[in-house]
Amino acid sequence: MSDDPFDLDRFVRAQEGVHEQALAELAAGRKRSHWMWFVFPQLAGLGRSATAQRYAIEGLAEARAFLAHPVLGPRLLEAARTVVDAPARSADDLFGGIDALKARSSATLFARAAEDPAPFRALLDRWFDGTEDPVTVRLLDAT
Repeated sequence: MSDDPFDLDRFVRAQEGVHEQALAELAAGRKRSHWMWFVFPQLAGLGRSATAQRYAIEGLAEARAFLAHPVLGPRLLEAARTVVDAPARSADDLFGGIDALKARSSATLFARAAEDPAPFRALLDRWFDGTEDPVTVRLLDAT
């Protein structure tokens, strides 16, 4: 039996040398580089690119494992808090239009998976009027 049945190490490897840059961009109020897929992963079935598929989360079990991971869980919570406090006028200004959708989807997934959904609910409240991503909800409800 593998110690990493979801291959979460793929996220750890992808975040090497990028996580701090992502936080800095968010804290400055504008995402400028390409890290969304592995910093705020989405549920499988949403992204079409090879990168989106590589970093897709297969379901609530994998999302819970991500949150419980000793590196990824704290990093995701830190990123979510940074987004809540970001000095931007809108999610589109902070992330860009497409990545704002990804942020909403990711926050929806992890709010549903987390024992304490408050950090992800706060992100949804701040940038998306508290509204979950309906496509993510539909996909989760179908499983």
